[in-house]
Amino acid sequence: MSVPIAAPDIGDAELKGVVDVLESGMLADGDVVRTFEERFADYCGTDYAVATSNGTTALHAALVAAGVGEDDTVVTAPFSFVATANAILFSGATPAFADVNPETYNLDPSAVEETIRARDGDVDAIMPVHLYGLPAEMDRLREIADEHDTVLIEDAAQAHGATHRGRPAGSLGNAACFSFYPTKNMTTGEGGMITTDDEEIAAAAARFVNHGRGDGAYVHVEHGHNFRMTNLAAAIGLGQLDRLDEFVEARRSNATFLTEHLSDTPAITPVVPEGRDHAYHQYTIRCGNRDALRKALNERGVGSAVYYPTPIHRLNAFEWYDGPPMPASEMLAGQVLSLPVHPNLSEEDLETVAGALADALIEPVKTDPTATEVRRV
Repeated sequence: MSVPIAAPDIGDAELKGVVDVLESGMLADGDVVRTFEERFADYCGTDYAVATSNGTTALHAALVAAGVGEDDTVVTAPFSFVATANAILFSGATPAFADVNPETYNLDPSAVEETIRARDGDVDAIMPVHLYGLPAEMDRLREIADEHDTVLIEDAAQAHGATHRGRPAGSLGNAACFSFYPTKNMTTGEGGMITTDDEEIAAAAARFVNHGRGDGAYVHVEHGHNFRMTNLAAAIGLGQLDRLDEFVEARRSNATFLTEHLSDTPAITPVVPEGRDHAYHQYTIRCGNRDALRKALNERGVGSAVYYPTPIHRLNAFEWYDGPPMPASEMLAGQVLSLPVHPNLSEEDLETVAGALADALIEPVKTDPTATEVRRV
């Protein structure tokens, strides 16, 4: 691909940080990780941050630290990466799916209320996903969580640098979880982070990711896992964090360019509600002939991707799910297409993408969600 869908940007600071760690000999969890935790908490405006080995372990640890476990229920979106629901299962709880808003791709608060009513209020946590980098409708979700005395945990794996009414993603719930996978807005190679203002959640998460360790070596006060981040990963993260605002600003500029060049087509471009700032982990459109459009873009050397072609509740791994259909999620799964928006796009790259889109025939989509049969995979 002459214009790939993603391109991690590793600079001199990240390289120097890794070399410094290598030369120190302290490669595993240590002081560099503690520094990264402190600086990431400052960036998100939270009191605490706990580094983990990846985004999935962050979700798992945050749920357990917040007291979610056996026989509990967590409401989440089916239109997301499978890690969201997997982490709920890993904690011992069960995911209860609520459909998304087809305009924002975020968890629909009305659907959350319906799901809670269907369970007679028996829900222990709500986990919205800030999909593609747009924060969910957190004000209303906070109200629902408070009304039902449930924990609210953000899956912010794609939302580094996003804000909701001026507050950073990661500071909007009882806890939040980030991923630092290479395609994210910032990376550590693999890695994750939990942010929270709750001292008890932070302490419980820090124990859980380190074999339940208490104060002192070989003092283990509860069961846990080895979900620790390494100093090597944290060194990369520190360099990336210094550039995160720059990365996000470039993504927003590229998204504006794409929206302008798609304005005369039937494509439905990303919606950004008032009060929310999109971080554009992905620039995702909806179109009626996605497969044909992908082929046309591919022939012009423009990368694209489908996130996600099958809703979680339709995956083979979730064949036990017997809840209601999720019409918006099922509709979107057949329409969404993500285009290059990463900060390494040059002006020539953007013109290439725009030219490929102009030459392709983009067909309109249906906008009224109705339940459809999506095959299990």
